[in-house]
Amino acid sequence: MLLGVLMDKQPATYILASGRNGTLYVGVTSDLIARMWQHREHVVEGFTSKYGVDKLVWYELHGTMEAAITREKRVKKWNRDWKIRLIEERNPYWNDLWAEVIG
Repeated sequence: MLLGVLMDKQPATYILASGRNGTLYVGVTSDLIARMWQHREHVVEGFTSKYGVDKLVWYELHGTMEAAITREKRVKKWNRDWKIRLIEERNPYWNDLWAEVIG
C-alpha cells in the first residue's frame, strides 16, 4: 500500500532494524511518514539514533491509535524469533520499505 499517496496520517505499528538480523525496534505512530523521517534523519536522540536502527522492515496500518498501540505492546513482548518471523513473512530479504511508504 502506498501511504504517501493515500493519506497524510494513519495509525501504524512498525519495526525498524539496523540491518538484516540486526538490532530491532518496535514502535507506534499516527504518522508513519513523519516518524520514519525522524528516525532516518536521527533528529531525536534515543535508542534508534544510538544504535543506527533506521531501516523500516515491517509495518502494519490500523484503523485507530488504540488498535495500533495494542498491537505494538503485543509485538514488543514477543521473543526475537517471533519478530523475525513476522518480518520475513512479508519482507524475506529485509528490504528497507521506506520507498514503499512514501510512494
